[in-house]
Amino acid sequence: MKIDELAATTEATVRQIRFLIAEGFVPAPDGGRTYASYDDKHVRAIRRFQRLKALGFPNAAIRILLDAREGTPIPVADGITLVVATDLIGSDVDVEPLVERAAARLREVLGKPGPEAAKRAKRSAT
Repeated sequence: MKIDELAATTEATVRQIRFLIAEGFVPAPDGGRTYASYDDKHVRAIRRFQRLKALGFPNAAIRILLDAREGTPIPVADGITLVVATDLIGSDVDVEPLVERAAARLREVLGKPGPEAAKRAKRSAT
């Protein structure tokens, strides 16, 4: 796709896209400057940057997170920080199964069994 299509797909301006490329937040286009073309990797990189920006991270912090490749810490509550693989941020991953698994793990770790676990515990006690 051309840069105008990329801008429309990501709701970013052409100027913003050029800035993100120049600063290294988005990879350079394929085909060089004359025949520049963009694909899904560019869309994902722009959406990742936009999402991190919306979460309140400044550009310098986004650069550190992307360079570190250790995951992005997202505070959830006092004493609980969710670390998300940076590549997943801004992607089209199905969130609902992840939310259910995270909730189950929190219940397990914090000692608050969910309804299914409570029923199993009750059955095994009898």
